[in-house]
Amino acid sequence: MAAALLAAILFFSVKVNALSAEKVFVLDADTGHVLYEKNADSRSLIASTTKIMTALVVCEQSNVLDRVRIPKEAIGIEGSSLYLKEGEILTVQELLYGLMLHSGNDAAVALAIYCGGTVEGFVQVMNDKAKNIGLTQTHFQNPHGLDAPQHYSTARDLAMLASYAMKNPVFRQTVSTKNVRITNRDLRNHNKLLWRVEGVDGVKTGYTKAAGRILVSSACRGSRRLVAVTINAPSDWLDHESVLNQGFSHYAEQPILFAGDCLGYADISGSDSGQVSLIAADDLWCMLADWETPRVVLQDFGIIYAPVSEGEVAGFAYVLVDDAVVGRVPVVFGETVEQIESRKVPFWKILFGCDK
Repeated sequence: MAAALLAAILFFSVKVNALSAEKVFVLDADTGHVLYEKNADSRSLIASTTKIMTALVVCEQSNVLDRVRIPKEAIGIEGSSLYLKEGEILTVQELLYGLMLHSGNDAAVALAIYCGGTVEGFVQVMNDKAKNIGLTQTHFQNPHGLDAPQHYSTARDLAMLASYAMKNPVFRQTVSTKNVRITNRDLRNHNKLLWRVEGVDGVKTGYTKAAGRILVSSACRGSRRLVAVTINAPSDWLDHESVLNQGFSHYAEQPILFAGDCLGYADISGSDSGQVSLIAADDLWCMLADWETPRVVLQDFGIIYAPVSEGEVAGFAYVLVDDAVVGRVPVVFGETVEQIESRKVPFWKILFGCDK
């Protein structure tokens, strides 16, 4: 891990001085490698990037086809707005688009009340979720991100949150949408990186005068996902374009295993051979950084009992970078191993010692 961090610092060293951000965190979401960090654990106001957690909780706890009647409590919320009307009915998915593409604070309140019963109840769920996924420097006071004394996070925690949220297919589909029409509203995603940088598929912008410009981005190229966070970054679009392109430039898809490779042998009980070969069933390529050294680890097969057949699936082999799994391939038995036929000896011969 130390070598990986050193290499990451070196490849970012040329670009980092040009970044406008006060706080930065760049994460390889698959391996957990930290590619670059700067003041990453300093607490900050987080503005509308709060809505990453709001949307995640809603995606996990609600049906996106549910219809929501807009309550009066959601009307007239300050800041960015969909200008919802009391009694208007939208689906959860439509409100999610309004939340994540247009950053509607009224959509945040409407979803919070629908999902949590009250705004306060929903915020408690947000804080519980933060603890559950290991965000140690994060606390929410509202679902929209308007400045509040006990409403904060860090660049590191926001990156961890975004990495977790992008695993949810509804969340991922929502934040990657560029344009959508809901009711009579045409929405265009505020995240300009969706058009500017290859592979970008999220996540969220944020701004208040006190917090400054905040941006959380996610990009996927090949099988690798990078997440970047900048806080108080006047040139956040350029910052993210730089760190994402730099990060991916040091990755290449590499062959790790080929179908037919013998990966080792396993002990087998109940046969004359005593062992059976384990063969990779498919080719396996992985996106790896130029400083990463992968290793192949076979699962623990336990006790294997004969008979087994050639080509029968035995389990999996995993490719690890440090302790993170970055790929896997099925493993099959390399040959057929028959079971030993047991000799049945009459009981009376055993009793009188005549079993030979």
